[in-house]
Amino acid sequence: MLHATLYTIASVLAISLVAFTGLLFLSLKKKTLQSLLLELVAFSVGGLLGGVFFHLLPETVEELGFTPMVALILLSGFLFTFLTEKFIHWHHCHGQHCEHHLHEVKPFAVINLLGDGIHNFIDGAVIAAAYLVSTPVGFATTIAVLLHEIPQEVGDFAVLIHGGFSRVKALLWNFLSALTALLGALLTLLISDAVQGIIPYLLPFAAGTFLYLAGTDLIPELHKETRVARNVAQLVAILAGIGVMALLLLVG
Repeated sequence: MLHATLYTIASVLAISLVAFTGLLFLSLKKKTLQSLLLELVAFSVGGLLGGVFFHLLPETVEELGFTPMVALILLSGFLFTFLTEKFIHWHHCHGQHCEHHLHEVKPFAVINLLGDGIHNFIDGAVIAAAYLVSTPVGFATTIAVLLHEIPQEVGDFAVLIHGGFSRVKALLWNFLSALTALLGALLTLLISDAVQGIIPYLLPFAAGTFLYLAGTDLIPELHKETRVARNVAQLVAILAGIGVMALLLLVG
């Protein structure tokens, strides 16, 4: 148990550091970064959709089947995200102060952190559960999660920047969101039976969150671009994001 705990904590902390992948973009000039943002957001859309349809939903169906309860949880994640965004928008953009806050952090950036936090919590719990089975299984699971996180964090960084965060704040908040994986891992180690029983129900909830984010927040942002060449580039980026998530099936 001690070895499983140490390996789990080390693995989760290492994966959390992937949140700093955005450091690769800090050296870019602001104009250059802005010119790449919509393609990176499009890549994030593909990653979110691929994550939902290739990973979260298949895993849910394997564990629970596709029952009315699963559908209800999926819709709950979608509606919960809608209501959360409404609250955030109301809190930051209320009454006469609405126009004043339009240039600040957009609600979808906060929603992205929320959804990513749930996803990271699940990742941490899965890694801990894998190490409880055996060290080799834990290592294999850690590598699979790591390969999944790298492209996702690139997209998340772009979404936060596009949503109004500064580059430094985007990195820090992304890292704090990544640390929810540590919470998921520790809870799994402490009360493994109870937490592992909850995880299958968190998967469709996270899927609903990601579907809302991709479909109602990020894709409309992409529609603001009208140039044909950029639209083609966005489509390629979306397909690339989906492709990466599909390729991870081979790793898993």
